[in-house]
Amino acid sequence: MAINPELLDILVCPETKQSLTLAEADEMADINQRIARGELATRRGTPVAEPVGGALIRADRQYFYPIRDDLPIMLIDEAIALAADS
Repeated sequence: MAINPELLDILVCPETKQSLTLAEADEMADINQRIARGELATRRGTPVAEPVGGALIRADRQYFYPIRDDLPIMLIDEAIALAADS
């Protein structure tokens, strides 16, 4: 997943303004396994059905913003909860 480092430096969570980090390969494997098991949903409650190519994880590690076709989807309703109780 290629994100321009300068872009990553200025991107923040649109809801909380927390910093974001690019998910590592092992984190992406876990995220996509959880998607395959039907465990993840967007903030609006829509189940995530397709694997994501990358993710920007919020500093509190509660949510991530998916990266699809090399574009980060920075919409609050499209954020995906990482924690089971979020």
